[in-house]
Amino acid sequence: MTKTKVSIQRVFGYESENVRLALLKSLEFLGGLEHIIQPKSHVFVKINHLSPPSPPDDMIVTHPVFTKELLGLLLDMGCEITVGDDIQSKKEDGFLISGYRKICTALGVRLVNLKEIGFREIACNGQILTKSYISPLVLDSDFLINLPKLKTHSFMAFTGAIKNMYGVIPYGLRCSYHREYAKSEIFGQMLVDIFSCATPHLNIMDAIHAMEGEGPSAGSPKKIGLILASSDAVALDAVASKIIGLDPMQIHTTIDASKRGFGTAQMAEIEILGEKIQDVEVRDFKQSAIAVGLIRKNIPAILHGFIQWQLVLIPRVFQKKCTACQECVDICPKGAAQMLEGKASIDKSRCLHCMCCHEVCRFHAIKLGQRPLGRMLRRMTTIYKKIMSFFS
Repeated sequence: MTKTKVSIQRVFGYESENVRLALLKSLEFLGGLEHIIQPKSHVFVKINHLSPPSPPDDMIVTHPVFTKELLGLLLDMGCEITVGDDIQSKKEDGFLISGYRKICTALGVRLVNLKEIGFREIACNGQILTKSYISPLVLDSDFLINLPKLKTHSFMAFTGAIKNMYGVIPYGLRCSYHREYAKSEIFGQMLVDIFSCATPHLNIMDAIHAMEGEGPSAGSPKKIGLILASSDAVALDAVASKIIGLDPMQIHTTIDASKRGFGTAQMAEIEILGEKIQDVEVRDFKQSAIAVGLIRKNIPAILHGFIQWQLVLIPRVFQKKCTACQECVDICPKGAAQMLEGKASIDKSRCLHCMCCHEVCRFHAIKLGQRPLGRMLRRMTTIYKKIMSFFS
C-alpha cells in the first residue's frame, strides 16, 4: 500500500533565501511543485490571517515572507494567483499591518478580503451541515493551496490545515456556528464539513515560529524551525500535532476527517520525508489548558461531565489592559461580551466558552482562567508528561 507523504524540512528564521530553499527541498520530497500544481493555472492561496489584523512578529498569521517565497515559485510557473482570507478590520485595509499588502503589491499578486467578493451557497453533504457558503474564489480556482500556521487553540487544542479552511466562509456565519455548535466535538465535525467543501490540493505549514499556550492569538511565539508539506491535510495535521506533543487521534478534526476518508491520521500509514519526527519533536511545547481534556478517554463515563466542567476555560477581562475597542463585543455569538462603564465585561451566565473574544483581543486584555480542580489537573498532566518524556 502506498503511504501518504509528509515532508519535514528545517529552516531557522524568516530570511527570504533560506525560506525559499527550504520550501524547494520540502516540495521536492513530494515530487516538486509542478507535480501537484499545473503550470499557468488559476491558484487560490488560503493564508491564516486572523482578525483583527496583527503584525507578523506576533506569529498569529502565516508569515508574509513564508507566503512570498511560495508565491515566487508559483509565478515562475506562470500561475495566475489570488491570495486571501475573510477578515474583520476596522481599518480600511486589514492587510497593511500584517505586511501582506506590501508583498502582494510588490509581486503583482491579487490579494482579497473574501467578504469583498461575496460568498456562494453550495450543498454540503456533511455530518452537521447540509449547505454552506464558500468564497467563489475558492470554488472557481483550478488549484487550492492551504498555508496554515502551527498554533495551539484554546477551544480545539490544536489548529492546523483542516481548521484553516474555516476562513473561506463568511465571518457572520462563523460566529453563528460558534453559537450553534458549542461542544468541541460537534464543532470539530462542522469544521470537517467545511473542509470537505474546500479541500486543498497542497498544504504547507508555517512552523518556523509557532504559537504555544493559549493560541491561536493570545499565546506565546515558539521557535520550531520547520516547514511541513503534504497533499494530505489530515496527515499534515497528524504529524504537526505529534511534533508538539499531542496525540493526533485525540484531535477532533484530525480523527473525524480520517474516519470520513479525507486523509490518513495513522502514523503507520504516513511516510515521513526529510527530517525524522523524533529528531524534531518539541518536548517543552506548552499546550493550551483545554488540551488536558484530551485525557478524557481514560476517565470513567460517570466522571466525564464533571471533569469537563472543571476543565472549561473561563474568559476574564483585565480592565487595565482593555482599550474599549469592542472587538470582543462584535464577535461574541451569544452577546456575553458587553461594554460596561467604558470597558469590556463578560457575562458568565451567557458565555459559551467558544473563546472568540479571547481570539480577537489583540491587547491581551482577555485572559483564560480555570476552576481550582481544573488548574490542579492541568499541573498534574504537565508533571506526568515530563516524567514520561524523561523515560522515553
